[in-house]
This record gives sequence, structure tokens and C-alpha cells, in this order.
Amino acid sequence: MNSVKAKSTSLKPLVQVNSRRKKWNPIPIPIPLRTIAEPRGQDLDFVNVAHSHLIHSDWDKLNALSAHFTPFRVKHVLLKIQKDHVLSLHFFNWVKAQDPTSLSLETHSMILHILTKNHKFKSAESILRGLVVSGSLEFPAKLFDVILCSYRICDSSPRVFDLLFKTCAHAKRFRNATEVFLRMKDYGFLPTIKSCNAYLSSLLDLHRGDIALGFYGEMRRCRLSPNVYTFNIIIHAFCKSGKLEKAMEVFREMESMGSSPTIASYNTLIAGYCNKGLMSSAVKLKNSMHKFGVHPNVVTFNTLINGFCKEGRLHDANKVFNEMKALNVAPTTVTYNTLINGYSQVGRSEMSNRLYEDMSKNGVKADILTYNALILGLCKEGKTKKAAYLVKELDKGNLVPNASTFSALISGQCVRNNSDHAFQLYKTMVKSGFHPNEHIYSTLISTFCKNDDFDGAVQVLNDMIDRLVVPESGALSELHKGLYQCGKNQLAIALCKKLEDRHLMPKGFDKSKINCSEPENDNAF
Repeated sequence: MNSVKAKSTSLKPLVQVNSRRKKWNPIPIPIPLRTIAEPRGQDLDFVNVAHSHLIHSDWDKLNALSAHFTPFRVKHVLLKIQKDHVLSLHFFNWVKAQDPTSLSLETHSMILHILTKNHKFKSAESILRGLVVSGSLEFPAKLFDVILCSYRICDSSPRVFDLLFKTCAHAKRFRNATEVFLRMKDYGFLPTIKSCNAYLSSLLDLHRGDIALGFYGEMRRCRLSPNVYTFNIIIHAFCKSGKLEKAMEVFREMESMGSSPTIASYNTLIAGYCNKGLMSSAVKLKNSMHKFGVHPNVVTFNTLINGFCKEGRLHDANKVFNEMKALNVAPTTVTYNTLINGYSQVGRSEMSNRLYEDMSKNGVKADILTYNALILGLCKEGKTKKAAYLVKELDKGNLVPNASTFSALISGQCVRNNSDHAFQLYKTMVKSGFHPNEHIYSTLISTFCKNDDFDGAVQVLNDMIDRLVVPESGALSELHKGLYQCGKNQLAIALCKKLEDRHLMPKGFDKSKINCSEPENDNAF
């Protein structure tokens, strides 16, 4: 229920945009002209004295007055010095340090107006960020109203609303950002394209490409002209959602609007094709880069190499690798790791080792992923001694074995049917704080069963149950078959019941030959 609720809430900004868009009146609402009460009596005297101390930089005398400042007095001092944005900010920060309660939303809005009118956007955004992050979900709407009311008094700039929109976007307050955007439209203001890009980028960071695409449509309806960065974000959003045709439409639209695709545009699309296994389209796109004077970089080549390796087309991956070097694009650790892992996955450890030597010769530093890929390749071929030697090499590079290292070593021992050695490695892995996955557990169970060591297999399965890991159906069937064949029927029945009690029974497991009644010995497990 929580996940459903979260999803509906996160979609709310998009719904609001669409619903409000239909009702939006293109004629802007007039900005209200509000007046504020003038200071009188003691307030007037205090404001004049404080103003005099400020313009003469007499902070010692001002410190003596600090206990008598109120939001009303602060507001009028700011109005008197608003043409000096440096002094205004200094005074604002001084009041904040002396007594934060002397600052109201109205005084905050005034310093925001003063700073944005003088193009001091970073300072204004810093103040806004503190307000938005610490405030409630309803706070930005209140802040918008206060800023609006003091807008004409301070003869402000529309950028003040743009900054509020961008700050909400950076703070991942998407509902607030959307509401600010809609309110801005009502009064005839639109955010800058840079702020829109910040909103779109933040949405993609949280994998909300659906909302990003909806907002992009609203931008276009408002005739906000996208720039190259906008196009790249939208291309990325379409690629992430698997809509490559739509991504290509945006790519072509860039050209029609006078924006030339960048290397990021190409790399994003190439990655989209590679993720779909459309390698010929990816290569074709790479070959067309010269049209806009763009040259493939290391990311381009790494993406293509990874795509070919995932498809098992190692010969093509190697061709891309050679092309990369011929064009003087230096391979990185990622390049070598991808290729080494690709060859290791198909049991070609000799080729992996050759790449590793080339890597060392070219001064490219190996990392734990490099060693894990090499160890995996050796273990797949049962070359556990060579794999163990590589593990010792980790210390020289100040590297520490991780879960993948242990998984590869365990698999290697299982290839050789060394269930006892595999189990010892498994225990070391757990003691080191790593969590084996269901594949490692199932490989151990299967290896124990091949060695007719069903007690060992049951011990592994009990560990799985304790850790609430669902076993693979094939390994469980293999264990049950072995237990029945050696006359341990009750153990198999108890095992079945224990899995069902913990809701860990794997899908596809055939229980038709197992009588899941109560075992005669309750302590069988």
C-alpha cells in the first residue's frame, strides 16, 4: 500500500500541470499593489537612527540597538537601504546572527528582491534554499504570496520567482516546483530555461522520466525555447523509457531548431540502442557523428564495447577496441574491465589475461573489478590455484576482496566439485560481512549433492532459510531427490514444511512427490 501511495503522490505534479493547463488564461493576473504601514513615533525614530548607524558603518552603536529590533523595524531599514545591495545583505546577516526572530517572511522576501534585482542570484538562492529545505510542504506557496505582495514595493525582478522555482527543483520538492511554475504563469512570468533544466534533471535523478516528459510538453506549450542541455535531458528520458523513436525525433528536432547535437546527445542515444541490443543502429549513429563535427570519445567506445559484450559478440567488441586505439582515444580501466569480463564470462581466460597484460603495459591501473573478472574467468575453467594466486595479488594494489571475489572463488571450487573448500570460502565470505546470493547458495547445494554429502547441502539450505533467501527450484529438487534416494524422507518432509512456514518455497518447485505432513521427528532440523 505504501508504494502505491508514494507513486500517486509523486505523479501529482504532472496531474496538476495538465489539469491547470486546460484552465490557464493567457492574460496574466495583475500583480497586486500593496502598501505597508509607515513607521511612526518610536518606530520611526528607531529606524532613522539605525539607518544612520548603518550608512556610517557604526556597528558598535548598532550592536547596542540589537535587542530592540522587530520584524517591522527590520523591514523599514531594508527599504531605506535597498539601493545598496551589499549593505542590505550585510545588515540582513547581522540581524540573523543577533536575533533570528526579528526576521519574518516579509523581511526575507525583501532581501530576495534586493539581491535578485541586482543580479546577486547565488546569494538569493542560498537564502531561499535555507527557507525551502527547513519549511513545510505548504511553505513555498506561502513564500510565493509574500514575495508577490512585496514585489512592486521593491520594484523587483521576475527572476525572484524563477529562483524560487529552481530552488524547489534542486531540493527535490517537485510538487512545490510545479505549483510555483503554475503560479508564475498566472502572473505572466515564466522560468528561465536554465531553471527548467534544473527541474528536469532533478526528476531524472529520481527516475521520474514520466513527469519530466510531461513538464517538457508544458514548456513547449508555453513557448519556452529548449537549449541543447534540455534536448539532451529529454533524449535521455525517452531512452530510459525505451522510446527510442521518440528520442530520435527530439534528436532531429535539435537540428531543425538550430541546435547542434553534442557528444552527450550521441552517447545517450548510442547507450539507448545498446541497451536494446540494437548494435547496428548504435554503430551507424557513431559513424554519423562527423556530420556535426563531433568525434567519438571514450564514453562512446566504452558503451559500444559493453553493448557487444552483453550480446556475446566479442569479436565485434574487440574491433571497436582496436578502432578506439587507432583514433588515439586512450582506453580506461572501464574499457579493459568490460572486455576482460566479456571474455571471462565465456571461459576465455587466456584472452582476458592478454588484455590484463596490455592494460599493465599501457599504465592503466587495475581495480577490484579487473581482478574479479580475471578470477571469474579462471574459476569458470576450474583453474582455482591461479585464481588463488590473483587473490594474493590484491594486497599489492591495496585492494580488498568483495562479494564478487568470493562468489567467483566459490564457483571455481564448485566447478572442481570441491564442496568442502567451497563451503570454507562461503563461511569466510559471511564472516567478512558479505551476503551470498541465491545463485551461490544453490551452486553449493548442487555441489554437495553431486558429492552425496546431503548433510552439507541441508546445512547450506538451513543458512538460506535463516537469512530468508529463497532457494532456486532446480537445486531444491536435486536435494530432495537425493534425500529420498538415501532414505531420508522425513528430513525432506521437514525441509518442505520449514520452507512453507517461512514463505520461502520457490516458484516452480514440484511438490507432487512429497508428502508435506508432520515429520515423525520434530527435531529432524
